[in-house]
Amino acid sequence: MTLAMDGAPGMPLNRAMLKSARRRERRIFSGLALPALVLVACILLIPFAWLAWLSLFDAAGNLSTQNYARLLRPAYVGSFLTTFKVAGLVTALCVVFGYPVAYLLSQLPARAAQILLVFVILPFWTSVLVRTYAWLVLLQRNGVINDWLLSMGVIDEPLALVHNLTGTIIGMVHVMLPFLILPLYASMKAIDPVLLRAAANCGASPSQAFRQVFLPLSMPGLASGIALTFVLCLGFYLTPALLGGGRVAMWSTQIADAVSKFSNWGAASALSVALLVVTAVVLWGVRRLTDALSFSAGKP
Repeated sequence: MTLAMDGAPGMPLNRAMLKSARRRERRIFSGLALPALVLVACILLIPFAWLAWLSLFDAAGNLSTQNYARLLRPAYVGSFLTTFKVAGLVTALCVVFGYPVAYLLSQLPARAAQILLVFVILPFWTSVLVRTYAWLVLLQRNGVINDWLLSMGVIDEPLALVHNLTGTIIGMVHVMLPFLILPLYASMKAIDPVLLRAAANCGASPSQAFRQVFLPLSMPGLASGIALTFVLCLGFYLTPALLGGGRVAMWSTQIADAVSKFSNWGAASALSVALLVVTAVVLWGVRRLTDALSFSAGKP
């Protein structure tokens, strides 16, 4: 009792010192983050503000909403739907192909997983342009795949695998697959294997343990991978332009055409701003979904 009473007068002083130390620590971290914040402002915020400003003026230089009104035209609405269709299909296929790979990597011994992980990261060592042209060679009418199918007697005439939606999706899935596997693998590695053994001890079969324990715990990582893949697909330009052959009209290609062919910076800026707003809404929705999944999985 005496010690508590003796120490009581010093408690306000200790709290004041702790608050002062926290404020000093915040100032230090703010100073360390300042160069990065300035860089982000220079390469992201300032160009976006410039695009938003350009989108408010018509071709004659008058303040107008003409550039945003044109987004309601059938051609732009169609390309908008095509953009989301391609992004959705590519993301879904990446989930179908990427989840088993990430699960396999998470269950293998560390050394074997590291070796196989190299093959997942290997495409990053090659330019996207090179990979896209490689798919162009493989998928064309007299390419390797059609020649192989013809020689095997599977088909009677070459398939149209390029310069259409099919070729675009194949090429984009190849590019985007690592972006889903890596965050999903990191999430799966964080799952305690003791939980699966506990489920087995409670009488759950391996499939039940996977469905009821492992799959829910991997949902936050899967949501993060889906968000990253989907958002990157929304603004993807090179692969749709080459493998689509101009027949797959996405907003990214329309932005490039508005600048390179028509020199209409107002229309291109309006498309860019609208696409960025849609991307921000998607990220916000995925963030809310990820928080909900993390809460349901018992994470803080």
